[in-house]
Amino acid sequence: MATKTTSKSTSKKPASPGTKPKAGKGTAARADAGAPPVKSLLPKITARAPKKEEQPKEAPKTPEPPPKPKEALSLIDEKPKRVRTATPEGEKKSMFVPISKVREAEQQAAATPPPSVTPAPAAPEGAEVIEEDGKKIIHLKAPIIVRELAAAMGVKPFQVIGDLMSMNIFVNLTQAVEADIASKICEKHGFVFERERREKGAGVHKAETKVELPPAPPSKPPEAATTTEDQKEQKETAIEFKTRAPIVTFMGHVDHGKTTLMDAIRKSRVAAGEAGGITQHIGAYSVKYKDHPITFLDTPGHAAFTAMRARGANVTDIVVLIVAADDGIMPQTIEALNHARAANVEIMVAITKIDLPGANIDRVKAQLQERDLAPEDWGGKTIVIPVSAVKNQGVTELLESMSLVAEVAELKATESGPARATVIEAQVEQGRGPTATVIVRSGTLKAGDPFICGRYDGKVKSLLDDQGKPMKSAGPSTPCRVLGFAGLPGAGDELVVLKNEREAKQLASERQDVLRMEKLAAPQRATLENLFDSIAAGQRPTLKIVLKGDVQGSMEALEGSLKQIDSKKVDLDIVHSAVGPISENDVLLATASNAVIIGFNVKVENVAANTAKREGIQIKLYSIIYELLDQVKEAMAGLLEPETRETVIGHAEIRKVFDLTKGRVAGCLVTDGRMQRTARARVTRNRTPIYDGGFHTLRRFQDDVKEVRNGLECGIKLGDFNDYEVGDVVECYVLEKVPQKL
Repeated sequence: MATKTTSKSTSKKPASPGTKPKAGKGTAARADAGAPPVKSLLPKITARAPKKEEQPKEAPKTPEPPPKPKEALSLIDEKPKRVRTATPEGEKKSMFVPISKVREAEQQAAATPPPSVTPAPAAPEGAEVIEEDGKKIIHLKAPIIVRELAAAMGVKPFQVIGDLMSMNIFVNLTQAVEADIASKICEKHGFVFERERREKGAGVHKAETKVELPPAPPSKPPEAATTTEDQKEQKETAIEFKTRAPIVTFMGHVDHGKTTLMDAIRKSRVAAGEAGGITQHIGAYSVKYKDHPITFLDTPGHAAFTAMRARGANVTDIVVLIVAADDGIMPQTIEALNHARAANVEIMVAITKIDLPGANIDRVKAQLQERDLAPEDWGGKTIVIPVSAVKNQGVTELLESMSLVAEVAELKATESGPARATVIEAQVEQGRGPTATVIVRSGTLKAGDPFICGRYDGKVKSLLDDQGKPMKSAGPSTPCRVLGFAGLPGAGDELVVLKNEREAKQLASERQDVLRMEKLAAPQRATLENLFDSIAAGQRPTLKIVLKGDVQGSMEALEGSLKQIDSKKVDLDIVHSAVGPISENDVLLATASNAVIIGFNVKVENVAANTAKREGIQIKLYSIIYELLDQVKEAMAGLLEPETRETVIGHAEIRKVFDLTKGRVAGCLVTDGRMQRTARARVTRNRTPIYDGGFHTLRRFQDDVKEVRNGLECGIKLGDFNDYEVGDVVECYVLEKVPQKL
């Protein structure tokens, strides 16, 4: 220690003059006993030259330089080693420091700024401090970081951490705290904390813009402008309209020859491939007549396909009502007529099967006139053409009339702008995934276009025409098959082309979220009125089915028809319905839910067939909708317990009562029917039943018999009943089980 060294050096005796001091750390301290204090020696020590250098005998006397400010040396610290520099010849060395260096050191010391207190960190970028009514209000966005909170208040971060530790909250500088905790900390330091709320839709990241569908182009060209300004504006915003092909839909009753007539026009045989000879899909075809394309839609005529007929009427320009000459107007014909009128489209009538012996064209025309469809040859405005698809009669006249009606209607559409199309049919094809048959309404659909359809997005991977050949693009009124859907769209959905895939995916995600929220909506709560209905419904048997179909339109029709099966005794639960072949997942679902798998025009995968056989799941395949509906009704009826009915087989009147040792026995006369030993008996007195049970004994004379017929006497003993009286009637009946009906 320096103090100890100083005290020791001052207490020692002075050394003799002839004694040389030792070189070392304490040489200066031990030089003279009467030396002044240590502090007074510092300037002299500072001015001295190193002792290792020999002092020259002839050294000029120069005044001692002033001491450097704020420079001190410890008496016990070693002196730094000085590097010897080469001295030029003829120049003498000086043991004193040059004055220039001393002044240079003073200037450097003066230029050095004095140490200052570290200022509090500045407030973060997202923080705001506002003074209102003498209060300091801090606005901070979430998350509230400890460092940012301290900077906003202008205090050291360790103070905030100390306050948090006093509240038993242990966090570091980079961690966040809750808003209520931050409010308490701010209140402690004299601030008022207010959490800055983000605007709706805003976030930490960049807010995404809402995707909107492009506006639909006008269906007709605008009327010619009268003024010059309007004409100029029309030229700037002009959309080029071109004549498009008419869309013709065949509608009518089942088995009236719609598909056969279509085959005659297309010169193909589609009807031969339909199960049962009836159409169960919507087919879209394109035919050229005199170098003018015509698009045809063939809709089903069965009662189950109401939605498909309505969809066909909504996308068409001309409806051809097909009426068989031998049947006349039928229920589905009237329904198709109502759909066509609701769609406000042109209506033509084709009377088919005129080659049959029972054909009566005049009767059909009379029925049409009753429906406000007066034929042209009867003074009306409706075009009525008799045709025979088998013998190819009247087909040319029908096509000519279609072209004439389309020309008068001036059907036009634009080929520019984002394409819009309507889904006619959708299905899942093996190796291709979800595909859809669409008809382009406006614009041009090209391969590679991103689109949104219903709640699914997609990108056009390939376009196929009605004959399965690839296409590069599809213009207005062109039917085509689209590949590239992310999921199976619904029939009737609108396909709209967007700018890029990101917008399509975002819009599809929004639509799926909306659908999910609708499904997760709060269910209906039980009330006193529907409580007992719910309990009764839970006791009813339920037929659970897994339904698979070939196309989306058929699936809609099947689901609608099955849900229309009205039964107050049996419930029908469609566990799952989808388009595509029956897979192993369907079998596993049926196993878990104890359901029956029903397939309509689909196949069963090999793995699914093996799994179904192992699990004991029944798979029923159908190709005609009539058979499917009938079988489902029979299966629903089979779930019902058979009803028990009483069938009276005879009556006997008690004529006398006998008291025997084994009990009382009634002597009876069979008045009608027969008394059967295995049947049940009911005793009535004055038409009031007093006993109902089985026979104990039935005897004729002394012999036990199985039955006693009308007009014969017998002895009857019934179970444990002994209260017989003369005049009572014994009614014999049997219980029969009869199957219930829906």
